[in-house]
Amino acid sequence: MADYSLNDQEKNTLLAVGLRVEYKRGHVLFSAGEAADRIYLLEKGQVKIYRLKEDGDRATVALRYPGELLGLAEVLYGGQRMCFAQAMTNVHVAMFMRADFLELLLHQPQLNIKISMILGIRLREAQETIYELACLYVPGRLALLLLKLSARCGIHEADGTRLDLPLTHEEIACMIGSSRPTVTATLNDFQNEGTITWQGKYIKILHPDGLKAWV
Repeated sequence: MADYSLNDQEKNTLLAVGLRVEYKRGHVLFSAGEAADRIYLLEKGQVKIYRLKEDGDRATVALRYPGELLGLAEVLYGGQRMCFAQAMTNVHVAMFMRADFLELLLHQPQLNIKISMILGIRLREAQETIYELACLYVPGRLALLLLKLSARCGIHEADGTRLDLPLTHEEIACMIGSSRPTVTATLNDFQNEGTITWQGKYIKILHPDGLKAWV
C-alpha cells in the first residue's frame, strides 16, 4: 500500500510554522470554491474528500489518514478549491498558510522531494480508480475498497480485521460509484458467504481471500 504519510522529522518541520486545531466529526475543513490559501496536516482522525455532482449527491474521491496532508495540490498551483474536506471522526490538524508552506519548500529540499512523491502516488491512485470504475463490476469495486481500507485502517483481531472507520452504506456507495441499495445487497452477499460481518457502521473482514476472489 502506498504511503502518503510524513515521517516525524518532516512533520516537526511543518509543525514549527503551523497552528494546531481540533474539529468535531462532520465539520467541513474547506469547501469547493474557496481560495486555496492554507494546507492541513492531519494528526488524528479521518477526513473524506468529496465533490458534489450535478444532482447534489456527493462523490467521495479520497480518504485521508493521520500523517497525511490535506488540500495539497490546490495550494501548490494556487487555484480555488474543487473539493470539500469533511471530518469523518473528531480530528486534530495542524494548519499552515500557503505563504509559510511555500517558504518552507524553498529551504527544505528533502521535504520538496517528499511532496513530489506524495503527489505522484496520488496521481497513480487516481488513475487506478478510473480503471476500476471502467473495468470492475460493483462487487469487485467494493471488495477492492474493503481490502484497501483494511490495509490503511484495519485493526487485527482474533477472528479477523476490523475497519476502524465508521462508514454508512451511502458513504461506501459514493466511494465506489454505486447506489446504497446495491452496496447493501453486495455486503449481504459477502456476509452470507462468510467473508465479512458488520455491526452498525463497522465492518470486519473475516476472510480477505474471499474478497480477493471478487476482484
